[in-house]
Parts: sequence; C-alpha cells; structure tokens
Amino acid sequence: MCQSKSCQDTPILSIDNLTIDIPTSAGTLHAVRGISLDLKRGETLCIVGESGSGKSLTSLALMGLLGKRIVPRADRMEFDGIELTTASARTMRKLRGARMAMIFQEPMTSLNPAYTIGDQLMEALTLHGGSSRKKARARAIELLEKVGITAAESRLSQYPHQLSGGLRQRVMIAMALMCEPELIIADEPTTALDVTIQAQILRLLADLQREMNMAMILITHDLGVVARVADKVAVMYAGELVETGPVKEIFAAPSHPYTRGLLRCIPLPGKTKRGSVLGTIPGIVPSLVGDVEGCTFRTRCEHAAPACRGPIPLHSSPEGTHSFRCIYKPGSLQAEAALSTGTSV
Repeated sequence: MCQSKSCQDTPILSIDNLTIDIPTSAGTLHAVRGISLDLKRGETLCIVGESGSGKSLTSLALMGLLGKRIVPRADRMEFDGIELTTASARTMRKLRGARMAMIFQEPMTSLNPAYTIGDQLMEALTLHGGSSRKKARARAIELLEKVGITAAESRLSQYPHQLSGGLRQRVMIAMALMCEPELIIADEPTTALDVTIQAQILRLLADLQREMNMAMILITHDLGVVARVADKVAVMYAGELVETGPVKEIFAAPSHPYTRGLLRCIPLPGKTKRGSVLGTIPGIVPSLVGDVEGCTFRTRCEHAAPACRGPIPLHSSPEGTHSFRCIYKPGSLQAEAALSTGTSV
C-alpha cells in the first residue's frame, strides 16, 4: 500500500459518467445516470438517498457483481490505475476481496449457511494471500477479536444461524478485512440492528479505517450516520447525484431542494421541540423506464418551475468541492424569490 504524500493526494477511485441500464418488458430502466465521483485513501464517502435511488447498484458495479442482463457503462471507472470497465473477469477476481472488499446489506443472506464461520473467513486469505490454513486461521481469530467478538476461536466452528444479527455483521466486517483491502464498501451495514449495536458497528468501522488507512464508501439512508462518520457526501435521487460535497458544507448549507427535504426529516438535538412535526417529502420517486428528461425531483419539489422540464445545469463552488444540479443558483435574486415563495409545474 502506497503511503507517500503523492499517493495520499491521488484518488484511489475515480468514476466518470457511470450509467446502469436494466432491460425490462416495459422498456429500459435507467437505474443509474451519469455518476461521477473521486475518493482518496483514508477518506469516507457516504452515499445517501431513498430506497431505489441506485446506491447499491453503483457499489455492485464497482465490484463487478451486477447481473449479466444489467448493462453498466462509464467514460472512466478506475481503481488505483486499473480501469474496471475493461478489466477481465480474472483481474476482477484478483481485486475483489483482496484490494476491494464489500460488506453486504444483509449478513444472514450474505453468509453461506452450509459452511462454518471459520471456513468462510479463511477462504479469502487462502485464495488471495496464498496463506496456509494455519496462518489464515490465526488471522481470522485476530480479526474476530478486533471486531469485538468474544471467544473468537470457538466461533470459527459455528454456523451463521448460531450467531445473532450483530455478531453476523461483525463477521462480515472481519471477512472484508481479511486481506487488508485499500477500498471497503459498506452497504447499509447497520440495517435491522438496534441503536446500540449500530453505534458500535459504526465506531468499529471508523477505527479500523483509520488504523488501515482505507478508503471507505458507506451507503446509508440515515443522515445521522452521515454526520458522524463522513468526510464527503453524495446525495442520490432517482439514479442521479443531485448534490455532492464535504459533509460540513452539505449540512451547513444544503443547496438542492431534495437535500434540504432530507435534512428537514430528521430531528436536531437542541433545536427540534419535543412533539413537533418533522418535515416530509410528498410524493414518490418517478419511474425511470424509458426517456428521462429534466429534473426528476420536480414533481415533489415545492420550488419547481416550468424550466425544470429542460436541461438541468450543474453548479459548483469556486473550489469545485461542492456541486449540485438545479435550475436555481444560490445567491441569485431569482433563486431567493423562488425558494421563499415556491411555484408549481
């Protein structure tokens, strides 16, 4: 793993104009449209958005795990100098588990019920690292202890159904870390876990990331999680990135109406009064089958105008770190008037 300053400043992951199309009986579903982002070593990028916005598909495309009928395209999708769009199946097998790892959303269905925890943990290291089973076993015990599982050695002989949801999720984290990857993708790793276990898992991921200097993509719909762990945020809606930027800037000055709507839906400690009504976003995500034009959020946006049916410009901060797609530009009189009064399509 490169530790020089030039390596630290160079993105380990670069995506330019990623699209994912899924053929259906009703037409082509444009599940992901024009995703572009960069991620450096040691950084945490949180991708946030409603269910069905394309978050998990984006991560599966990076790992080369999309179904055969699903068609991904990108101008560039590069991991540490390796172009993933043209990489062979053999190259992707060498990368997966060794240099790129993924913690899947549901550990019960991701772990094989027919094999012991030990066999599933040791497999990655024996395949990618060329280690003996003895060394792989020692590494598995070490990581189980690191992720907070007691009596780690005895757990190796257990099957997934013998563990609780929190323990299975910790096993998934240990499995992803077996080969010390440079990029880890966590797809809603705290889903279905109670609040206490959620906090432990997030703290664990953050500590391990700092220790190993990994880049991490955390997929979630929980903005509270984003505020605690992210360096950068990418807000997805209907398959498109509508706003990206440093977490402090996004939370302090959200620019896209969808981002503002999401933030209105969560209580703020010390500001939200007990018993007060939280914000909501009316309507549903539109269909992405067939031609998709204009802003897909316009049918749910209180600031929508006829211009939202046309091309939507991408605005960026002078530093280029914060960008969003909207017909309104913050600071303009037109934007301020529209955002204060609102119009309808």
